[in-house]
Amino acid sequence: MTYQETLNWMFSQLPMYQKQGKSAFKKDLSNTLKLAEHLNRPEHKFKSIHVAGTNGKGSTSHMLASVLQEAGYKVGLYTSPHLKDFRERIKINGKEVGKQFVIGFIKRNKAFFEANALSFFEMTVGMAFKYFSKEKVDIAVVEVGLGGRLDSTNIITPELSVITNIGIDHSQFLGNTLEAIAFEKGGIIKPNIPVVIGETQKETQSVFKDLAKKNNSNITFADQEISENYKTDLLGSYQSKNIKTVIQAVKELKNKDYKISEENIKQGLLKVINNTGLLGRWQVLNEKPKVVCDTGHNREGLQYVMHQLLNENFNQLHIVFGVVNDKDTSSIADLLPKNASYYFCKPDIPRGMDAYKLQKALCKFNLKGNAYNSVSEAYKMALKQADLNDLIFVGGSTFVVAEII
Repeated sequence: MTYQETLNWMFSQLPMYQKQGKSAFKKDLSNTLKLAEHLNRPEHKFKSIHVAGTNGKGSTSHMLASVLQEAGYKVGLYTSPHLKDFRERIKINGKEVGKQFVIGFIKRNKAFFEANALSFFEMTVGMAFKYFSKEKVDIAVVEVGLGGRLDSTNIITPELSVITNIGIDHSQFLGNTLEAIAFEKGGIIKPNIPVVIGETQKETQSVFKDLAKKNNSNITFADQEISENYKTDLLGSYQSKNIKTVIQAVKELKNKDYKISEENIKQGLLKVINNTGLLGRWQVLNEKPKVVCDTGHNREGLQYVMHQLLNENFNQLHIVFGVVNDKDTSSIADLLPKNASYYFCKPDIPRGMDAYKLQKALCKFNLKGNAYNSVSEAYKMALKQADLNDLIFVGGSTFVVAEII
């Protein structure tokens, strides 16, 4: 198979949460463990950091990887979803896994995948761990896909566990209270492994403390620690929370004798995009008119993004907006500015919400605009109607951002 044929098989044959939703969610780790056994337990052959959370886990993972790269380590980075190319999910020192490795891995293990009905996410995690093992990385930063306790990545025993924050998201899988979601994400806390919590929240603090106590794990809350102000090349004021989480995580690693200097931290935070190739976090795509995209998509994520948006200078605000069909639009409508022109669109995946349905749902909240048949059509119309001193924001879903980057 060619690379494209390999990807087509992966995407079409197997359920994948990002495309399908609930039918792709597995209720235990038995498949992943079976796969790990089949691959000779590659997750035991490299050190790792495990990162979970509702928002900020992608940025935090990339920042950590960048700092470790600056310190001279060979760093694996596993994240999801991808924006343009599947290989963005698996990188070493910012370089994507090679197409030949992807093709060869699927070819060698295809019969096993089919016989055991493995999900897209399970086999992708297996691919990442095999690649990191084969390439002998010093350490890998592994981002949780969904939740924590039952996520396919949760077969590693990391050097450190990191949980950025907790918000209501994916409630059909994780529960509809902050406490229930915290319990699921806290499932990455392992016996005697330190854990860093990014944000102190009164609803979740005791959940994490109880899990840490049960596992005899040292727990710190990054926002309660004093640290100096650091700058990053990732735009958006909300990154200040992620920076604090990273600084505390680095302190924990230094306690384990990782050699990371102050200069490594500063340079790592300033070179995240260059070192890791991160896309879609308050990314400026154009000037005059200024076009910004961001992958924030749940209430907490959009809250940060909208706060940042309203701090910008512009004459008129244009918002290209699309969501997935399990999104409760009423839970985010109050965050969206009413004085903007909206260009409603459907991301090009089966889970995408119909643009006309989205328009109708948000019209009730006095959010006005037209519906378009595609993301690109909506974006072209926004560009056509915007003046040079206007601002265009593109978001609502990772998949909307992916189509215009």
